[in-house]
Amino acid sequence: MDNFDAGLASETSRRRFLRHAALGTAGLAAAPALAQQLVDLKLPGGNAERPMTSAFPGKGSMILQRVHPPLLETPMDVFDKSVFTPNDQFFVRWHWADIPTSIDVETFRLNVFGHVNRPLSISLAQLLRLPRVEMAAVNQCSGNSRGLFQPRVAGAQWGNGAMGNAKWLGVRLRDVLDLAGVKAGAVQVRFGALDQPVVAGAPDFEKALDIDHARDGEVMIAFGMNGEQLPLLNGFPCRLIVPGWYSTYWVKMLNAIEVLPGPDDQYWMAKAYKIPATPGANVAPGAKDFPTVPINRMIPRSWMTSLPDGQAIAYEASIPVGGIAMGGDCGVAKVDVSSDGGRTWYRTTLGADEGRYSFRRWDGRVPLRRGPNPIMVRCWNTNGVAQPMKPIWNPGGFMRGNIETTTIIAA
Repeated sequence: MDNFDAGLASETSRRRFLRHAALGTAGLAAAPALAQQLVDLKLPGGNAERPMTSAFPGKGSMILQRVHPPLLETPMDVFDKSVFTPNDQFFVRWHWADIPTSIDVETFRLNVFGHVNRPLSISLAQLLRLPRVEMAAVNQCSGNSRGLFQPRVAGAQWGNGAMGNAKWLGVRLRDVLDLAGVKAGAVQVRFGALDQPVVAGAPDFEKALDIDHARDGEVMIAFGMNGEQLPLLNGFPCRLIVPGWYSTYWVKMLNAIEVLPGPDDQYWMAKAYKIPATPGANVAPGAKDFPTVPINRMIPRSWMTSLPDGQAIAYEASIPVGGIAMGGDCGVAKVDVSSDGGRTWYRTTLGADEGRYSFRRWDGRVPLRRGPNPIMVRCWNTNGVAQPMKPIWNPGGFMRGNIETTTIIAA
C-alpha cells in the first residue's frame, strides 16, 4: 500500500475538493440547479421525484435527497454492476451541515481520552503505521427505504439506495484502545467527529458502543475505501466501521474517542435512533408509549437490480434475473425468487462470497406471463433468519427488511 500512503501524505489539505466545488453554502445551494434529470423513486406516499446531480465534490451522478446537510442516494442500477459500490456513487448522509471543506493531514489529530491510562493524540502518520486490516462491509442508513413506509413517517424519504458496500482499509479500534490503556470498569466508548451543529445549543453528533463490542477486533478505524482514500463526503480522513450494524454508528471524520465509565446518556444515544423493543421493531401505526432500545444490528435484505420496477419487456416464457443480497449481521445463506406472488419459489445461484458483512450477488431465472409480473426476492442469512412477507412500521421509519417486489411488464 505504498502508493496509498504516498497519496495521503502528499495531499496536505483537500484543496482539490475546493477547486471542483465548494462544500460551503454557495456550492451546495447550486447543486439542485445543476440537476439534469429527475428520477421517480415510486414512493407510495407520493412526492417521489428527485433530481439527479453530479455537482457534489468527489461524486458522480447521484439522487439528491437534501442539500443542507448533504443527503445523496445511490441509483439502484449502480448495484447491478458490482457488489462493491464505487466511491463516487456511494451514498452520503450527514446530520449537521457544518462540515469541514478542507482538512490538513499534517495537523489533524485523533484524540483518545476519558477512562484510559494514557490519553493519546494520534496523527494520521502514526495511524498509518499501526497494523492494518481490510474488510468488506455494507454501510446502510438506519432509514434506508423510509419512503416506502405506509403510512408515511417523518424524515428523509429515501428509496432503497441509502446504502453501499466497500472494502474498508484501516486499523482495529481495539489496537488503538490498547495503546491508550483502557481502565478497569470501562462501560462504553463514545465517538465524536469534526462536523458541527448549525443551531446554537444543538448536540454534537456522537455515538457509543459497549466496551466489549468496541474491542471485538472487527470494529475498525478506516482511512481507505475500495483501494483509495476515503472521499471527503464519506468521512475523510478516517471514519469508524462497525460491521453488521446500521451506519448511524459509522462516525465520519472521526476525531474523538472517549472511553466512558458508564453508559452514554447524551442525546444521540439516549433519545435519537431508538427502535421499538418489539419483534422486528414493529408497532401499529400511531402506537405510543412502547419501550425502545437503540438501533443496532442489521437484518437480511435483498433486491432485484437487473431490471427496474415498471420495466416493459418483450414476452418470453422465462427470463434471467439478478441482484444483490445482504445477511445483515452475518452472511447470506440462500436467495429465492418468485414471479407469482410468492406461491412458487425458485432457488438462485450465489456469486462469490466476499465476507459475511458484504453484499452478495445472486442470479436466477423466473417464468413470465403476459402482463404484470411481480418478481419477489427473499434472502435467508446464515443465522437462519429470513425476510418476512409483510413490511413493518415504526415512527422512525427504521429497519425495513421485508421481501421487496419489482414488477416487470411482459407484452
